[in-house]
Amino acid sequence: MPGPVTTTSRSTFVRRTSRRRPTAPRRATFAAAALILGGGGLMVGNVYASATEPDRNQDVGQNQGVGRSEGQNQGGGQNGEQNGPVAADYVDITGVRPEGDRPREEADASRGSFTSSCGVNANGLFNSDNVIVAPGVGNGAHHFHDYVGNQANNAFASNATLANGDTSCADKGDRSTYYWPVLRLRDGTRERDADAPGGGTEGNTGRIVTPAQVTLTFEGNPRGKVTAMPRFLRIITGDAKAFVNGPANANASWSCTGFEDRRLKDKYPLCPAGSKVVRTFRFQSCWDGRNIDSANHRTHVAFAGADGSCPDGFRAIPRLVQRIVYDVAAPSLADGGRTSPLFAVDSFPDQLHKPVTDHGDFINVFDDRLMREMVDCINSGRQCGSGRGQEPSHAPAPPQETRPPAEPDPSTSPMATKSPAEPVPATSTPVTAAPSRTAMPSRTAMASRAASASPSPARTAPARTPSASSAPARTTPAPSAPARTASARASQDGGGSRGGGSGGDVGTPTQAPPPSGNGAPGEPGASGSTGGAQTEPQAVQGNLAETGTRLWPAAAGGVLVIAGFLLLHRIRRAAR
Repeated sequence: MPGPVTTTSRSTFVRRTSRRRPTAPRRATFAAAALILGGGGLMVGNVYASATEPDRNQDVGQNQGVGRSEGQNQGGGQNGEQNGPVAADYVDITGVRPEGDRPREEADASRGSFTSSCGVNANGLFNSDNVIVAPGVGNGAHHFHDYVGNQANNAFASNATLANGDTSCADKGDRSTYYWPVLRLRDGTRERDADAPGGGTEGNTGRIVTPAQVTLTFEGNPRGKVTAMPRFLRIITGDAKAFVNGPANANASWSCTGFEDRRLKDKYPLCPAGSKVVRTFRFQSCWDGRNIDSANHRTHVAFAGADGSCPDGFRAIPRLVQRIVYDVAAPSLADGGRTSPLFAVDSFPDQLHKPVTDHGDFINVFDDRLMREMVDCINSGRQCGSGRGQEPSHAPAPPQETRPPAEPDPSTSPMATKSPAEPVPATSTPVTAAPSRTAMPSRTAMASRAASASPSPARTAPARTPSASSAPARTTPAPSAPARTASARASQDGGGSRGGGSGGDVGTPTQAPPPSGNGAPGEPGASGSTGGAQTEPQAVQGNLAETGTRLWPAAAGGVLVIAGFLLLHRIRRAAR
């Protein structure tokens, strides 16, 4: 006979089958929470990785650069700095081959010039900002700049600030700003920026040298007429990070008075007695007709071809040539600059003060009247402007006695030297290296900083440009310590934000470097120039391009977070 029926197994079954399964809204809530948490984690992790990446890149870059330049890790100068320059960075100008003839001008060429006289910065206006590449960022250049022209230029200067600023130019219709890295004698002098960002704390030490002469000349085009520059047009030339990025965008040239038909791009010149050091920037002279700036600060302008032709869609504008002369003696390489100090430009710490990193910056703040006068003067073949007569002659230098290049004694010199035993081409072996950091500290002489106004490149009508000036003052008033804190990630000269640099400080090019030669790209006499126009290479690692490739995971995380919140919102609405 069957026994009593128990309910244990039945109750267990009931409990199992009656357990609540997650409802659709609850599952959707879990999914939304996962999206928000996952996306947030992706954003935080990527931003943290990007924030720590520059230091890693810098270390890698410096390690990769070892051996690319002889003696680069050896001390230079009296006080034994370990960040250059070295004896191999100098070459005897008398051993450099002269350049060829200038290109033939066509019948419709604009043969005139306009020269603006704006002084030599004898009043000592310096800072380590770069308002073009790092607007609104103090110490955005990580090296000091000389300024002539506009006296209101700092990181916070807006177009309105510049338009209302004072000017050092003789013609007050030229309020343009012209700036470039300072030149220093590495003689152990402690300037007032010795312990400041952009100065001594970033390897920029020694006495700042005031130029003996500054000439600012706007030239015509060998093929046809030029048109007015737009007001507030920004142009950088050269690359403050060329030692790391390679020489494709390098565009400064070094020479000596009496030898200006011989130009060096990646070496400092050793000038004979009685000759002065000359530093020249030849700016881009083709404009896209629309923009006063671009994301990488380069692609809105371009160099003309050797025949003066501009790329399709670009128009010829006056070409600015900045010529800066210094009365400095040739350094004594044999004893590492102890007898006669080495000279070098300020640079980012990992650029080692190489001459190839030199760069110039320009913002056009000519008034309309003076810009029209400039264009008419150039197109009609006249020489005009407050600085006319100061332009250097293009005639070849007279024969001079050639002195043999100094060769250091290995037993006494702390630096390896390679002195040319035979004539060398104006542009020596291109140096390349690894990535760099940005910025430059600001020099004082800026009384009050304009309240932070973001410089928006307004696309406005044409304005004018400056020219030349000369003055004997050679010693500079020492800069006072910068008034603000250095920004870790400002860029510039190249420089700017993490990849681009300064005044001419913008990332790596997409095009292959032009063949090395005595001249700058697209410039008369440049080796490898062709009749066609050459557009300026676009940066792929600098500024916006580099930021986009590094931060896309954070952007994806942001999309996930937004999707999660939208899902939660829909769930709440459905539950009502």
